[in-house]
This record gives sequence, C-alpha cells and structure tokens, in this order.
Amino acid sequence: MASVVSSNERSGSSSDHCDPFLAATKHQTLSKPLPRHPEDPAAALANARHEFGEHGGVNMSIEASATFTVMEPETMRRMFTGELGPDRDFFFYSRHFNPTVLNLGRLMAAMEGTEAAYCTASGMSAVSSVILQLCSAGGHVVASRTLYGGTHTLLAHFLPRTCNITTSFVDIRDHEAVRSAMVQGKTNVLYFETMSNPTLTVANVPELCRMAHDKGITVVVDNTFSPMLVSPARLGADIVVHSMSKFISGAADLIAGAVCGPASFVNSLLDTRDGSLMLLGPTMNPNVAFELAGRLPHLGLRMKEHCNRALVYATRMKKLGLRVIYPGLEDHPDHATLKSMAIKEYGYGGLVCVDMETEERANRLLKLLQNCSQFGLVAVSLGYYETLMSCSGSSTSSELSKEEKEQCGISPGLIRMSIGFNGTLEQKWTQFEKALSKMQDHPTKV
Repeated sequence: MASVVSSNERSGSSSDHCDPFLAATKHQTLSKPLPRHPEDPAAALANARHEFGEHGGVNMSIEASATFTVMEPETMRRMFTGELGPDRDFFFYSRHFNPTVLNLGRLMAAMEGTEAAYCTASGMSAVSSVILQLCSAGGHVVASRTLYGGTHTLLAHFLPRTCNITTSFVDIRDHEAVRSAMVQGKTNVLYFETMSNPTLTVANVPELCRMAHDKGITVVVDNTFSPMLVSPARLGADIVVHSMSKFISGAADLIAGAVCGPASFVNSLLDTRDGSLMLLGPTMNPNVAFELAGRLPHLGLRMKEHCNRALVYATRMKKLGLRVIYPGLEDHPDHATLKSMAIKEYGYGGLVCVDMETEERANRLLKLLQNCSQFGLVAVSLGYYETLMSCSGSSTSSELSKEEKEQCGISPGLIRMSIGFNGTLEQKWTQFEKALSKMQDHPTKV
C-alpha cells in the first residue's frame, strides 16, 4: 500500500531525492525480498505491491485529477526541478505522472521483469515515443522487415520525412544480415517483434540482443503477441513495448500502450524538458489504467486458454490439408527457437495463420466463418475472447507495398486468426468444420 503522506510531509521539508521508479521498486521489496528476474511473469505480478483504495478498498482508487495541489507554494519549484516527485507522493500534472497510471506501470514492470514501466494512450504512441527518445535527427534504426503495418510505415515513411531518422529493414532470422546492417556509432536501435505480425516469425531474442549490445545498440522489442509466454527483458532486451489493447485488455474495448525498461530511460521519457512522452502528450486516461490493472491478474489464465486452443486448432487444420502457420507446430521453422524462450505452461501463442493463397478465397472463407457458422468475427486486432479474423494483406498490413509484402512472406490470401476461448473447444471446432465444408462443396460460390 502506498504510504499516506501527512500535510507536513507534503510541504517538502526534506531535500532528499531519488528516482521515482527505483523508489517504487524499493518500496515493493521492503517486506519481502524478491528475485530480480522470477521465471514466471504471473509470480512477479503476484509479488508486486498491491495498491489499495483510498478508504481501504481492495481495488486501487482512480485518481481522476488533471492537476494537483501543494500545501506550500515553495514546493512547486522543487517539483518542477525534479527534486520532489512521485516517489514521495508529489504530483503536479497528469500528463507527467498520474498515480493510477503509475500503479499500472509498476504491474507492467513486474510482468516484464524491468525496473520500471509507464503506460500510454496507445501502442503506437509507445513505439513512436521510444524511437524518438532514442534517436535524434539523422538517427538510424535496424528493424525486422516483418512488422505491424503501422510500425513499418512509421519507420519507413513518417520518421524519414519528419525527423531524418532512417531504417534498414532486414530478415530478422538472417543474423548475418542483421549484424551487417547494424553500424557501430551510427545505428541507435535494433527493433523487432518477439512474434511478428502477421507471419508469426519468431525472433531469437537472446542472440539478437548479444549482437546489438556488442555494438552498443539499444534493443527494443514489441511483445504484444506474446505476453506471459516470452519475457524479452529477461532474455536481454533493453526496452519492451506493448499494445495493451490486445491480449492484456482482452475485451476489445480499450486502446492503450506501455513502455517497460530501465528506470533511467522511463524517467527520460517523462522529463519536463526533453521527454517524448511528456512533450508529445500521449497520456493514458486513469480510468483506462484502473480497468487494465484489474485484468492483469487473470492474463496468465487467459493466455493459457488462447494458446491451448490455438495449438489444437492449428494441428487439426493441418490434418485437414490447410496451409497453416503456427510456431507451436514442430514443422514451423522457429518452433525450436520459441520453445527455448517461452515459459512452457503458457504454450506457443494465441494466433494462427491460414494461407488461402488468394484474397478472393480468403474472403469467401471469412464470410462463411462469420456469417454461416459463427466461428468468429471478421475484425482486426487480437486477444479478444471471441476469435477475430482478417486478411492481413488487405487490412493490418495494407500499408506495405506489393513488393514489401512479398519480401515479408505475406500472401494475398493470408488469414490471421486470433483464437478466442468463448464457447467450448469442440463447439467452435465444429463451426470451423462446417464453414470449411461449405467452401469445399461450393468452391466458387458463397
């Protein structure tokens, strides 16, 4: 529980100053020392400090204030110079620090095994803020060529045009190509997704981190597709970003992001003079932070069921002769890599891809799956309790050119399925078979 600060304490009589994020970590460990990197993120979440409500409620309170008062006017100067801060319950404006958002960040840091974390208004705001904090004009990024379409476009088009920050895109599986693209003294960031969107390529996080660190390059990993399964920071990554709108939310009702990393870096994002989060202002609403804090405790349970069903369905789809991409299948080229990094209890991810070769065939199957058999919903995003399906090339990866899609292995008929857990496993599988049967009976007509 956060300490209740008296009026006298809030006057700021002491000149002591410490890092607000490191202070939060120390606060957590006063009663019971914790291992620095517990193996299971669920255990780390359970060990994180629990925030109680203002009147002792089992849920933390929502601090909805945009601005905060001080008991003595002189205190304001000390807050703006950084002498007094959230570590001692001093807040001045919620675009900078908000107590509810800060508490959610502590949970995210525990889950990812980092010193600190802070949460943002969206996943893309987390990604863009991190890149802009790490790269100045003329900066250089090496990135996986297979990324979420919005991230790819940010790196390929927006940042070169607006900031003269350029990116070299590489096959993240080709370590020699990655090593050659990274130039010591020039490259600022190596950026990739643990599990790529949408092709489910798995990055060898430990090896890529070693290669980057040998050249003094910061590693940023998007772990949106694999929370709980893989902990990139525990494998060597410097910074982990999330779209919390997906599996972490689980209800397709919130837009949110997170940045997890060293306390010094997260504090730099919130610096009043030079922080990208502070100055660009992608602020998370405290009501959203409260909602997400209540969903993190059952994220592990949800991920286990997402992953279990994904493996069962992928195995059965393959037996039916479909072209299936799923890293839990032994014939997936990255199966051994994922197995070496993932926590066994959580499986191999909740997404399955089915390649129907052409967009026309993909759309016919999607229409049958939604409108005839009710297997899932034709919609973008992922991590919902219902199965969400889309043809990636014409939706979430539509920003890529035809050549870029070919380089990434995105077929025109690639269907990305985020496997839900609504209904029983066999009930939903029967619905899938029903749609597939209709398509095979009438291959040219829906």
